[in-house]
Amino acid sequence: MAELVRTRRELSRLLGAAPRDQGVGLVPTMGALHAGHLALVAAARAQQEVVVCSIFVNPLQFDDPDDLARYPVDLDGDVAKAAGAGATICFAPSVDELYPGGCPPQVSVDPGPLGDVLEGAARPGHLRGVATVVAKLFALVAPTRAYFGEKDYQQLVVVRRMALDLSLPVEVVGCPTVREPDGLALSSRNVRLSPAERRAAPVLYRALQAGAAAAEAGERRRCELEAAMAAVVGAEPLARLEYAAARLEADLEEVDTLEGRVRLLVAARVGSTRLIDNLGVAC
Repeated sequence: MAELVRTRRELSRLLGAAPRDQGVGLVPTMGALHAGHLALVAAARAQQEVVVCSIFVNPLQFDDPDDLARYPVDLDGDVAKAAGAGATICFAPSVDELYPGGCPPQVSVDPGPLGDVLEGAARPGHLRGVATVVAKLFALVAPTRAYFGEKDYQQLVVVRRMALDLSLPVEVVGCPTVREPDGLALSSRNVRLSPAERRAAPVLYRALQAGAAAAEAGERRRCELEAAMAAVVGAEPLARLEYAAARLEADLEEVDTLEGRVRLLVAARVGSTRLIDNLGVAC
């Protein structure tokens, strides 16, 4: 059974009394837990006896107040799910508890150049919000390892770079995207899809597969891989493409001719719901 704590003081007390021989694992979440989140918790528990699952809907990650207001909240259900997957502590602070000086805070973490492209361009301030809240969680939990899903790949790259550049003593572990049988990446936003939109939503994964097939056939030009993905999304009447991108996997650098490990990324609105997905390929 996971212990639910709501304050930084309670968290510090529990962590101070916890065995740390194997270190501490951290799984940061915004709640609305699904099988993708639970896979992160299970991965953390496989390496540590103490696993902290944070549950905090971070206002800094939203550029649309309506989107924030509509974000699903089920704390009791989330705690039960996290405990079932192996979490030992669930940290669910209030906004005032995590941002005691006020929200937004006067000091935040600059995500660097990646904060202004792809997801950073589509959602201004989002990645600054991610970097800021993750830095705070790293300071409060002092984890040995922190676990993030590859579904939010740009976020993963930003957090890894932050840990490197700020000399934060934590290993940032990326875990594979968990998908539905038809390829749709699990997301808390999927519940907003109507039945027709849900049937259309796997178009993002099909677009990624089209880009991967082109790469496997020998295509190395970024523009051609992006065009292959865009064409698939464009053929779905219920989907509106925001971007289709092919970038170097390590740092998401944009180059015209791709070699080595590449990350294909797509973002689209299916109905009114914004979805993202990505896939790693070799070029």
